[in-house]
Amino acid sequence: MSSIVELILNEEDILAGVEAISIVNAPAIEQDFIALSKEKLELAEVDSEKRILMGAALVPNKMIYRRREEEEYYVYFSKDTIRKVAELFLTKGNQNKTTLEHEIQLQGLSVVESWIVEDEIHDKSKKYGMNLPVGSWVVSMKVYNNQVWEEFVKTGKVKGFSIEGYFADKVNMANITAEQIDIEQLIEQIEQEESSQMLSQIRAIIKKDARTKSGKKTELESYSDYPESVRNNAKRGIELNEKVNNRCATQVGKIRAQQLAAGKPISLETIKRMASYLSRAEEYYDEGNTEACGTISYLLWGGKSALRWAEAKIREIEKG
Repeated sequence: MSSIVELILNEEDILAGVEAISIVNAPAIEQDFIALSKEKLELAEVDSEKRILMGAALVPNKMIYRRREEEEYYVYFSKDTIRKVAELFLTKGNQNKTTLEHEIQLQGLSVVESWIVEDEIHDKSKKYGMNLPVGSWVVSMKVYNNQVWEEFVKTGKVKGFSIEGYFADKVNMANITAEQIDIEQLIEQIEQEESSQMLSQIRAIIKKDARTKSGKKTELESYSDYPESVRNNAKRGIELNEKVNNRCATQVGKIRAQQLAAGKPISLETIKRMASYLSRAEEYYDEGNTEACGTISYLLWGGKSALRWAEAKIREIEKG
């Protein structure tokens, strides 16, 4: 029987909450968005001036299927948590953070409305044919990006919203004290917090107005100029993990190691995740204990040299 887990906000974690809203083909909450037009409110009839998508971001007590390696389970959000999530999303100023299928970070999309359903009958969403329970979080998103509008919205390739962010497991928060969690569990927890719903795929950044009238192809920003020591650390981590039957690290950490060991380019968002993970997990790294999961996991993410490079790279990019 699959387990059911309530996800909550860990308000002590600065990363907690929704980092971005993704436009996807198959939303986990099974609620398609609609494209608002001046006349008929149908997805097929879009208005070239408004370009606004409306849909549910979260629905209370909706069972969302998840699978991690061989483990199958369901997660859900309560009304109270959803309200907090919606408020924190705006407080952090994440209105312009959007992705495509949780893989590609987009520019030119912005959440222009956000509200919690208070009345199933008289809520604005009901006017547009949506049947959402009280406590649902609904957003309207303006699409300024021509490529996204023409290639994904008008063609029906994307049908709804899906959130990506960082949440705590209420069962773990309630039943496990700091003294009861060993280092392996702490490392896994940190890695999970640093992953989004589909971090097994490489993210990239689509530049605004990347496709011009001249027919240029989309330009993607990614970086592979990390030092050789980062690649070697990742390779070393893979080797050490194999010696302990790959018992250390989550799937996210293992995939990250394969990317780094192969010298593959990584996006700015991935670099930020690396810097955050490595800075938090550094205390569990023990150079003298090559069988410890703290050591192996740290190497899988590129080790100390990756932390130095990531922090320097972020400063370089943000400085412009």
